[in-house]
Amino acid sequence: MMSINAQRPPLYTAEQRRRRDASKWTLVQGVLAPVQFLAFLISLALVLYTLATGEGYVAATASVVIKTLILYAIMITGAIWEKHVFGRWLFAPAFWWEDAVSILVLALHTLYIAALVTGALASQALLLLALAAYATYCVNAAQYVWKFRLARLSTPEPAAVTA
Repeated sequence: MMSINAQRPPLYTAEQRRRRDASKWTLVQGVLAPVQFLAFLISLALVLYTLATGEGYVAATASVVIKTLILYAIMITGAIWEKHVFGRWLFAPAFWWEDAVSILVLALHTLYIAALVTGALASQALLLLALAAYATYCVNAAQYVWKFRLARLSTPEPAAVTA
């Protein structure tokens, strides 16, 4: 059975790994990602509750707006992180597909905000749009979890210290 390391080139070069580990943006991403996931879970519950009962629309809407603001923050800081590590603001080869889906996630969330502000969609349609954005977010989150697992598995083990 082949290991993951034998099947794929490493996610980071030694220099990129050094820049990743030295960048303050790595910590920022590490903090924002779970915050965004928690906001997603809370908002998902509120949106589903509102769709099921017809109650709590204001809370559901506010939660989607908050989730979207956190998404903007993680996208901006993620682009800065990518620039620090890979020398590109977005679409570094190692994260091309993750960035592509992230743009779709951002577009759906932005469409939600635009529809909310303009009144272009009725409340139920707006909440269904939020669910579509959230489904895409789940795909994107899974991509990043998988990518970081690959990164961890492809990181060389530290040399053993011998006496």
